[in-house]
Amino acid sequence: MARFNYKAKDNQGKTQKGIVEATTLPQAANLLHERGLYVINIKEYTPPISLSLGGDRVSFDELVHFTRQLATMITAGLTLVESLSILQQQLSKPSLIKLVNQIATDVQGGKSFAEVLEKYPKIFPPIYIALVKAGEASGKLDVILSRLADNLEKSRSFRSKVRGTLIYPTIVISGMGIVTFIVMTVVVPRLTTMYKEFGVSLPVPTQILIAVSSFLINSWYLIIGGAVFLVMFFLRWKETWFGKHVLAALSLKIPVFGSLIKEATLVEVTRTLSMLVEGGVPILQALEISQNATGNILYKETFSAAAKKVEKGFPLSEPLSNNPLFPPILGQMVAVGEQTGKLGDSLMKLSVYFETEAETAIRSLTTLMEPLIMVVLGLGVGFLVMAVLLPIYSLTSKF
Repeated sequence: MARFNYKAKDNQGKTQKGIVEATTLPQAANLLHERGLYVINIKEYTPPISLSLGGDRVSFDELVHFTRQLATMITAGLTLVESLSILQQQLSKPSLIKLVNQIATDVQGGKSFAEVLEKYPKIFPPIYIALVKAGEASGKLDVILSRLADNLEKSRSFRSKVRGTLIYPTIVISGMGIVTFIVMTVVVPRLTTMYKEFGVSLPVPTQILIAVSSFLINSWYLIIGGAVFLVMFFLRWKETWFGKHVLAALSLKIPVFGSLIKEATLVEVTRTLSMLVEGGVPILQALEISQNATGNILYKETFSAAAKKVEKGFPLSEPLSNNPLFPPILGQMVAVGEQTGKLGDSLMKLSVYFETEAETAIRSLTTLMEPLIMVVLGLGVGFLVMAVLLPIYSLTSKF
């Protein structure tokens, strides 16, 4: 027996939703009709699927490997069902085995590959599903999967470079925070006791240090409560329309980091749009999907506005050229691509160009980060040394 989700109205006009069991969809509709319900919508029940299958997560790297292996086997002449069956035998992770088994079962049951992937929206992004659908429609699923695997690998490589840049400052800042906390809560109170016993007059830096230390020790519950409140307030605020716009605008104006964020966004957006156009996805649908390639609300709204312009008959290059979020080269290259009929190729070249610019920004950030961290560390250590040693110097000068 299969299960079907339904939405229907009863004799009083009230809407009802639920699940009904039947052998086929028409039989399910008849069962609802016998209950006196007027069916509005009915479809096969799909259990909610999350990234956690079999207790493990399906990571982006595993998605890349899945796509590459599948593309290789289909290119070699194997059918989709055969490829999935072989792939299932090669896997060792329970979550992936379960996922591939479910996909293979549904495909063998007569569903299209794209239809099956739509059941797992948290694993397969919209661009993935759209390209697979286009590949099946054109009979070039092997080509589409190979191209998709190539671009996923490029995306993974670029993301790892960006993450790698942020690891060093994150570790250093975390270490500074831990050391500062230990000094404030353990070392400074002992020094304070010693200074009081000897009756030393304390300089301003030492008084500041002792005041901060006392506040941390005596009012820690206020600090934790305030931090929790601020985090909860921020998490809610950033989901509002105003919060999203403020954070999006600020992120692009941060010195050094802002240019990196902008270039990284342009890399992902142009690469996504290029893949969709090259894969034969209609331009309006491609623009809609490309909005999801970035979390920046400003870029999302820009692509939404561009889609409306294109729908009215304007070339894509026009809204992109007139927007300050995009560099002039983007509008120019898109215009060339539209005129020559090679929009996908132009967008891919733009993606490579922006990736080069992003790598330059990463190198600049890395070069700037090391001396900046050293300066901050030096100032922090210098203040601590001065605050601790000045009273000791005053004490020794009395003898």
